[in-house]
Amino acid sequence: MKPLAPFILSLLFLTSQTVLSFKREEFRNCHQTPFCKRARSRSPGACTLTPHSISISNGDLTATLLSKTDEQIRPLILSLSVYQDGILRLKIDEDYNHPDPPAPKRRFQVPDVVLPEFESNKLWLQRLSTETVDGESSPSTVVYLSDGYDAVLRHDPFEIYIRDKKSGNQKLISLNSHQLFDFEQLRVKQEKQDSDNNEDSGSDDNWEERFRSHTDTRPYGPQSISFDVSFYNAEFVSGIPEHATSLALKPTRGPGVEKDSEPYRLFNLDVFEYLNESPFGLYGSIPLMISHGKEGRSAGFFWLNAAEMQIDVLGDGWDAEYGIELVKQKSIDTFWMSEAGIVDAFFFVGPGPKDVVKQYTSVTGRPSMPQLFSIAYHQCRWNYRDEEDVENVDAKFDEHDIPYDVLWLDIEHTDGKRYFTWDPVLFPNPEEMQKKLAAKGRHMVTIVDPHIKRDDSFRVHKEATEKGYYVRDASGKDFDGWCWPGSSSYLDMVNPEIRSWWGDKFSYENYVGSTPSLYIWNDMNEPSVFNGPEVSMPRDALHHGDIEHRELHNAYGYYFHMATSNGLLKRGVGNDRPFVLSRAFFPGSQRYGSVWTGDNTADWDHLRVSVPMILTLGLSGISFSGADVGGFFGNPEPELLVRWYQLGAFYPFFRAHAHQDTKRREPWLFGEKNTRLIREAIHVRYMLLPYFYTLFREANTTGIPVMRPLWMEFPSDEITFSNDEAFMVGSSLLVQGIYTERAKYASVYLPGKELWYDIRTGAAYKGGKTHKLEAKEESVPAFQRAGTIIPRKDRLRRSSTQMVNDPYTLVIALNSSQAAEGELYIDDGKSYEFLQGAYIHRRFVFANGKLTSINLAPSSSSKSQFSSKSILERIILLGYSPGPKNALIEPANQKTEVELGPLMLQGGRGSSVVTIRKPAVQVSDDWTIKIL
Repeated sequence: MKPLAPFILSLLFLTSQTVLSFKREEFRNCHQTPFCKRARSRSPGACTLTPHSISISNGDLTATLLSKTDEQIRPLILSLSVYQDGILRLKIDEDYNHPDPPAPKRRFQVPDVVLPEFESNKLWLQRLSTETVDGESSPSTVVYLSDGYDAVLRHDPFEIYIRDKKSGNQKLISLNSHQLFDFEQLRVKQEKQDSDNNEDSGSDDNWEERFRSHTDTRPYGPQSISFDVSFYNAEFVSGIPEHATSLALKPTRGPGVEKDSEPYRLFNLDVFEYLNESPFGLYGSIPLMISHGKEGRSAGFFWLNAAEMQIDVLGDGWDAEYGIELVKQKSIDTFWMSEAGIVDAFFFVGPGPKDVVKQYTSVTGRPSMPQLFSIAYHQCRWNYRDEEDVENVDAKFDEHDIPYDVLWLDIEHTDGKRYFTWDPVLFPNPEEMQKKLAAKGRHMVTIVDPHIKRDDSFRVHKEATEKGYYVRDASGKDFDGWCWPGSSSYLDMVNPEIRSWWGDKFSYENYVGSTPSLYIWNDMNEPSVFNGPEVSMPRDALHHGDIEHRELHNAYGYYFHMATSNGLLKRGVGNDRPFVLSRAFFPGSQRYGSVWTGDNTADWDHLRVSVPMILTLGLSGISFSGADVGGFFGNPEPELLVRWYQLGAFYPFFRAHAHQDTKRREPWLFGEKNTRLIREAIHVRYMLLPYFYTLFREANTTGIPVMRPLWMEFPSDEITFSNDEAFMVGSSLLVQGIYTERAKYASVYLPGKELWYDIRTGAAYKGGKTHKLEAKEESVPAFQRAGTIIPRKDRLRRSSTQMVNDPYTLVIALNSSQAAEGELYIDDGKSYEFLQGAYIHRRFVFANGKLTSINLAPSSSSKSQFSSKSILERIILLGYSPGPKNALIEPANQKTEVELGPLMLQGGRGSSVVTIRKPAVQVSDDWTIKIL
C-alpha cells in the first residue's frame, strides 16, 4: 500500500490539472529569473572584449577574445565557419586549455541537431583580408561569404556582421553592434577559510536560485550568455516559437512599451489555458528569428542553445536613455539572453523568406515526409472510454457520411498510467479493436509520455532502474517527481543508448496489443513535473555526462520525440514512415513528426491566435503542425466549433481534441445543420488531399512550409506584413478565417495584380485590394490564385486510404494571359520507396488553349517503381469563356466534350464552370489536351 501522504499529494496534483486555469504567479518573470535580470541591467557599450591572434585553422577563422579591463577572465575562443548558400556559423566558448584559472568542466553543446551532411557543405577558408571599413576607426578582418556578401569581424569594438556588397556594403545582420555581449564563465565555489572576505565564495545568490518553495543549486555559479543582434532595413521580425502572439513580434522594451513588459521567453513548459497575446513561453522553443523588409528582403539568425532563453525585441529609440547612438543604419535591434551553453549561432542571408527557411532547414533538417493518412482528419478526446465507445464513434462517422482517418486514445486507455499497456477491463481486445478500424483504412494513435510510473512490477520501470537510465536529482539518486501516474521517474533521453533502448519498446513483442496501424502521441515531454518548479524538472537535475538539466531543458522533449520516432522506424524494419505527435519541440523536431499548439481554449481569441502560431512554426521548419479544433478546454458554442472546423480544414495537421471535463463534441452532436456544415468542412480537406500531399513533398525537399504567411508569397507587398488573420496554403490557395461571433461580413485582402477565384463558387475577385464579403455560414473565405492549377479528388470515401485509386480533378485558374501551372506528387503514401525514385511527379501547364502534363521525376535505374491506376476525371477552367464544345487528347488522338458543369460536386454553390469531362488520361502519363 502507498503511504497516505504521497497518495493524497498525488490526488491533489492530478486534480489540479483538471480544474485550474493559467496562474501567472506560478511561473517566473524576468525579474524572478536571475540571468535575465542581470542581463537586462547591462548598458550599451559594456562589452570589453576584443579579438586577438586572428588566423585560419581547419578552414575556419579563429581568434581569442580577451578582456581589455580584467586579466583574470579566462580567454574565450571564437571561430567563424562559412558554408554553402551564404550561411555563416559563429561559435564562442571558453578556452579549456587555459590553466589559470582552469574551467571546471566543459560547457554543454547541443548534439544531434545539426545534420552531419551539413558539415560537408563547409567552404574551407584559404585567406583573410584586413581592411578599415569606411566610418570605422579600427581595422576589421573580412571573409568572403558568398556572391555579394562578406562576413566582417570588427576588432575594436568587437562586432560581427554580414555586409551586402550589392547595396553599398550596408549591414544585413550584426552581433554586438551595441556592445551588450557578456559571457559568464564557469567557476567552482571556494570554501571560506577565515572570515567572510573571501571574494571567490561570492553570495549565495550566485550558487543557488529560489522560486516559490523550490531551490536549485548552481554548482558552477552563474553561466549565462547575452548579446544584441540587429537586423538592418527590416520592417518586422518573426519567429522564436512558441508564444500565443502575433506573427510580427511586438517590441518588449523601448518607448511606448510598459516598463514591466516581459521578454519573449523560450522555456518549454506545461501551460494549460495559456494566455493570448503574451510573450510567455509555451511548450516548445526554436531560437530562430527572421527579419523582413520593404524590398521583399529577408534574413535570419539562429542560436543553437537548449537552455532557457529570453529575447527582447527593442523598439525604436530604446537606447536614447543612454545618450549614445551606436548604429546609424535603420535596424530592428534584439537582445538575446540564455542561462547556459555556448554561442553556436548561424546567420542566414536569404535574400527571400523562402531562402531563409531553406537555409535554416539545411542546417537542422528538412521536415519528414508524412504518411498520407496522417494529413487527413483525426478524431481525439481525453478519453474515449472503452472499446464499445471507440466502436460507436467509428460507426457514427460512417452513419453521418463524415470521413476520418485516425482515432486517438489518451492516458485512460492504459493499465494504471503504465505506458505500453492496456486497461484489461476497458480495452481487453486492443488488437481486434485496431483491426476493425484498419479494415476501413483507418488508424489508431495511443499516448506514450516520458514519465514512468515508479512501480517495481512495471517492467519498463524495473529495467530503467536496473540499467541506471533515469535522470538523477542533484544528489545523484533517480529523480522522483509527480505526474499522471503519481510518483514517476524520467528517462535520460540525451543518452543515445537510452534512446535506442526506448525505441525497442515499440516492437510488437514489447508493446503487446499494438498492430501495424497503431502510431504514437508524445505528450507532457517538456518535461512536465507537477510538483516541480514551474511544473517542470529542477534545473540542477543531472543527465548523462553530468550535464545539468538547466543546460539542456529545451531539448529534452526533442530527444524523446526522436527516440519514439526511431522506435517506430525499427518496428517497421525501416520502411514504414513513423507518425509521432509531440507537444514539446526544438530545432530538428521537423525530422521526427508533427507538433500541435497545446492546451488551447474554446474561445474566439484562441481560434484567431492559432493562425500566427502555426505560421511561426512553419517559418521555423516545423511544417506539420496544427491547433486543437474546437479548443481543448471549455465547451464551444456551435458557431465557434463550426468556424474552427472550417479553418482547421486548412491546417497542416487537422485534429479535433477535447478535455475530459468538457461535453462530448463529436461532429454530429450539434443538430442537423451544424453536422452538415462540419461534414462539408471535412469534405473540403479530403477533396484537397492531393494538393496538401504535394505541398508536404515540397516541404520535405525544400523546407518551405505548407501553410505560409501572405508575405512569403508576396514579399514586396507591405499590406501583407501585418496580416496574420489570412494565410496561404502553398502558393495557390488563400484562406481568411472568421474570428468573431455572428459575423455578417469578412474583410479579405487579396494581394497581387491577378484575379482570385472563390473555391466554392468560382466567382472572381480582383487582386491588390481589400474586399468586404458576406460571411457565409457554409465556409470561411478561400480563394484560388489565378495562374495556378490545383489537383483534387472529388469522390468521398470513409478514409484517405480508400481514395487511393480514385480519379483526379484539375482546377485550372487562368490568369490575365490565359495561362496557369501546378504540380502533383504521388507515391505509395506510407513507405520510404520514394527515396529510391518510386513516385510520380507531374507538372501541368496550361497555355495557348492547351494543357500539357510533364514528368518531373528523374529517370531512375532503381528497381523501385511506382504506378498509379488513377485517371483524370474532370478538368475545370476558371476564367475561361464558354464556347468550345470539344477538346483533343494526344497522343491518343481522341476527342472529349467541353461543357458547363459544377465546380464542387459536394456542397458547392454558384454558377456552372467550363469543364472538360472524362478525358480519362492516366495521371502518370505524358499527354496534351487541346481545346478546339
